[in-house]
Amino acid sequence: MSQATAFPVLNASHDALRTVAARLTAADWDSPTPCADWTVLQVLRHAAGDQLGFAAALTGENGPDFNPFEPSGKPEDGEDPHALLERAVAASAAAWATVAPDAEQVAVPVPPNQMTAQIGAAACALDAAVHAWDLAVATGQPSPLTPELARPLLAAARTFVEPLRQWGAYAAALETGGDDVAALLGYLGRRPA
Repeated sequence: MSQATAFPVLNASHDALRTVAARLTAADWDSPTPCADWTVLQVLRHAAGDQLGFAAALTGENGPDFNPFEPSGKPEDGEDPHALLERAVAASAAAWATVAPDAEQVAVPVPPNQMTAQIGAAACALDAAVHAWDLAVATGQPSPLTPELARPLLAAARTFVEPLRQWGAYAAALETGGDDVAALLGYLGRRPA
């Protein structure tokens, strides 16, 4: 279970990512995912890099030592991908644990690089939860997304995703119909089925 922060959606998203990742084995690393052209290992490394990026934005410490947007499809020398993800989620949770929920501005690694604490934490949570879903779909695991988790993530996403589409961070939104989970996935350019 994640270190408790004052942001329930972030705690739940970190737990979802950890749960799905814990079930991955080396046999899964090369499996395709809903993220075009990325394997399971690439999505896992990307998700870890993003969590390290959020932590670094908040703390001023170093971020990932690799480019999360060009993640390697092979474990680096001596790297344990599970340990990398655990270290990243723990760093993110520890950084967010220092943030007051009512903070008007916190540093984040995505434009506009400053958000309210609630929206910033939700942006970090969105990354963790949706990549947990990507990994689950790729490896035949149950979806970690619930309507209760998807609802606040979608509300937050609507405040910051549109400008990020121009850089390819998110695909074009899809009309999916269905419940809150389907609406979130469709908004982020993923097909729920």
